[in-house]
Amino acid sequence: MSSGGVTIYAIIETGGKQYKVSPGESLKVESLDVAEGGTIELDRVLAISDGDKLVLGKPLIEGARVSCTSKGDGRGVKVFGMKYKAKTRYSRRIGHRQSFTELTIDSISGPGIAEAPKAKKAKAEKAPTPAEESTEKPATKPRRRMTKKEVKENGS
Repeated sequence: MSSGGVTIYAIIETGGKQYKVSPGESLKVESLDVAEGGTIELDRVLAISDGDKLVLGKPLIEGARVSCTSKGDGRGVKVFGMKYKAKTRYSRRIGHRQSFTELTIDSISGPGIAEAPKAKKAKAEKAPTPAEESTEKPATKPRRRMTKKEVKENGS
């Protein structure tokens, strides 16, 4: 998110991994215990920048928070592994799907940094009025090809 041409971002740690986040972004993190639509504050903030000022933690910034909203849980793509032992006719195929929680970053706050503006919610599309609906063409069935039997019967 930009405020006056300046990008505000934070580097957070969750699930043993580090992420660079800005307000309004979505990211998938290791599975967290938060309900869909619920909010969570991540307090393991390693660095915050508001464009001209960078605050680094040693290792964490005291009092810094990143506020997030959960979009729900999911599972990643299936990854396959293989066990194989030569000359013994032994092989096993192993699959794994990693669980994740998808988060949307709402705001970043911390000492020495002006609080980032809240991320703007996406505007809902308005429903078309009855007058607009009537101007649309009615749905037509897709044309299908004639079978050989139908072609012979029609003499075409």
